[in-house]
Amino acid sequence: MDGVTLAVGAGECAVLTGENGSGKSTLLRLAAGRETPWTGTVTFRDRTVSEDDPAMRAAIAAVLDSGVGYPDLGVREHLMLVALAHGLGGSAAAAVDEVLAEHRLDGRAEARPHQLSSGQAQLLSLAQAFIRPCELLILDEPEQRIDKDGRKRLAERLNAVKADGVAVLLATHDRTLADAVADTVFAVSDEGRTAIAGG
Repeated sequence: MDGVTLAVGAGECAVLTGENGSGKSTLLRLAAGRETPWTGTVTFRDRTVSEDDPAMRAAIAAVLDSGVGYPDLGVREHLMLVALAHGLGGSAAAAVDEVLAEHRLDGRAEARPHQLSSGQAQLLSLAQAFIRPCELLILDEPEQRIDKDGRKRLAERLNAVKADGVAVLLATHDRTLADAVADTVFAVSDEGRTAIAGG
């Protein structure tokens, strides 16, 4: 991948579109510090992004795959773990209840990951990202396996996150979702180059 220049500011959402295999997921992994670019730089607040940097882990929340965590923990326990690890303290339990209801997982709070449907597993992954504070939220096709109502709720939540000043970077094939949340749309070509397609 070369020739890519992309920036997203606080309270803005940049959406990546393009065919499968065009490089969207790679760009997101680079932005999250999961991969290191061969050339060029990836920075956040003038600091090189690396998953090994505790400051970057605190600032950046990402959902890049469908893995939901630990097989022996229930849905509520997963969310409590994330909430406490990111400093919610005494407000963690209330935040967990809120995000369970918002993602329609309150009836599955004690379920283990293997007991969830694929859609519920996706909602849990998203809930883990939304429950924690962050400055940059990175999502790879967050609409996958979510029904129409869930996608509408997702768009509403993303717009609320933007209103709180969080920068959002996501890849999607869902044009309705992109239209609802994007400030800028980048079309990623098969050659790995991006071009602004609209905003």
